[in-house]
Amino acid sequence: MATRSTVNVFVVSPDTRSERRFDLSLTVAQLKSKLELITGIPIQNQEISVLPSEDATQPLCVLADDSRPLGFYGVHDWQVLKVADLNPATSFTGQLSDTSQVEKFELSETEYAQRQDTVLAYKQRNKIGRFADKPAEESQEPQNVDIPIGARCEVESTEEDFRKRGTVQYVGQTEFAKGIWVGIEYDEPIGKNDGSVKGKRYFQCPPNCGVFVKPERVKVGDYPVEEINFDDEEM
Repeated sequence: MATRSTVNVFVVSPDTRSERRFDLSLTVAQLKSKLELITGIPIQNQEISVLPSEDATQPLCVLADDSRPLGFYGVHDWQVLKVADLNPATSFTGQLSDTSQVEKFELSETEYAQRQDTVLAYKQRNKIGRFADKPAEESQEPQNVDIPIGARCEVESTEEDFRKRGTVQYVGQTEFAKGIWVGIEYDEPIGKNDGSVKGKRYFQCPPNCGVFVKPERVKVGDYPVEEINFDDEEM
């Protein structure tokens, strides 16, 4: 059996999350160069850990030797490369999230409420958000959604040429949000859950293959299983 030369992984950092394909012959130093473009973390600030999943607390290993190839560490498909920023104060991302160096201007709640040049005042004047006129009570009758359980489908995606295909496993109301939701088991682990949300199970599927979307984002049809091609040069 031929040996695989590439690996599909999730890349997560303090400000980013993406799915990528990397060549296993890449050295850790070369990998860091690519990850700088993806995460915004400078090469010298990166610490890369390999995790079995995003909710894992203990790493399988740390890519500590810049001269070693990625394959040396035994990285497998759909594992997680967690990129930590060892010095956020000097990173581009750190400048956005580290507020310790920013001089703060503070107002009390009473002072803020009395000002007329604030977002709060604008929302009050224009009846936006919680200041909007309350609509009539929404009907509690379920929507008529013609999406059968077991149907093959494709979920609308904002990414060009990225098809999210799967099988409909649930259609109905949920406890996590109002309205009708469609539960889908994706063909690939690109989802959010395993068919349960906040401790409530609606259907069963492998981890990270389940997702709930609104009916208008679902197209039912003859959608065969299609292998996702991750390009490591995509931003």
